Amino acid sequence: MSERLSVFKTYKLFVGGKFPRSESGRVYEVTDSKGKWLANAPLSSRKDARDAVVAARKAFGGWAGATAYNRGQILYRVAEMLEGRRDQFVAEVADAEGLSKSKAAAQVDSAIDRWVWYAGWTDKIAQIVGGANPVAGPYFNLSTPEPTGVVAVLAPQESSFLGLVSVIAPAIAVGNTVVVVASEKAPLPALSLGEVLATSDVPGGVVNILSGRTAEIAPSLAAHQDVNAIDLAGADAELSKELQIAAADNLKRVLRPQAVDWSADPGTDRMTAFLETKTVWHPTGSLGAGGSAY
Repeated sequence: MSERLSVFKTYKLFVGGKFPRSESGRVYEVTDSKGKWLANAPLSSRKDARDAVVAARKAFGGWAGATAYNRGQILYRVAEMLEGRRDQFVAEVADAEGLSKSKAAAQVDSAIDRWVWYAGWTDKIAQIVGGANPVAGPYFNLSTPEPTGVVAVLAPQESSFLGLVSVIAPAIAVGNTVVVVASEKAPLPALSLGEVLATSDVPGGVVNILSGRTAEIAPSLAAHQDVNAIDLAGADAELSKELQIAAADNLKRVLRPQAVDWSADPGTDRMTAFLETKTVWHPTGSLGAGGSAY
């Protein structure tokens, strides 16, 4: 039997539900923890970032307008697809983070479980952050959460998959769309996640994934007037300060970087960080001796 020619995978960006190469034509080498070459990843440009924001904005109306129950179904479908490609992600995480296969498998299993966890929260989060407010008068006063809009997400640098899922899933679970800058040194699990999202029920543009130099891509996202919020999970202290200054120009919501144990119970903080509260007043009608009239 003749020896087969190896077929190397070509990794691409994930923007608007499609897989473009970087418009710059640039790539960079991705290596494992021991310096062994794994693949070439697209080196995204500022133009790629702007295109991703356009795609995210276009998808926002439909995604935010979908029922919470439907978003939960779609997130659960992503978990199903990840389960089917578990072995691929275990291998990629092991290479990316220098882990044994058993430890990488634990990371991937936790990431899949996290998708399921956030899928269950989509139609429940409104019950803990919204509700009826007591007022002194013949009024209903109801507060309900709404998504912030387009969120730029700098994925964690060290946790290439579990950390990635932990910053993407909560933002989209509550109706936002995202532009994600993958881990600079370990982008391959993120780019493979794009393939899963494309073959699931997630509408194109809800999640857009860029790879490249975080310090090159992030400033244009932080300064972009059509980006409503930014998660700085993957930024170092110096870059974080620069991005917070840029984000202040259009009053973006900013989730500052902090030490996080990605394997711990995530809580609801990353969902509520990218929610706005809408309060509606409505008269109950005249109050007579018999009680309220609606």
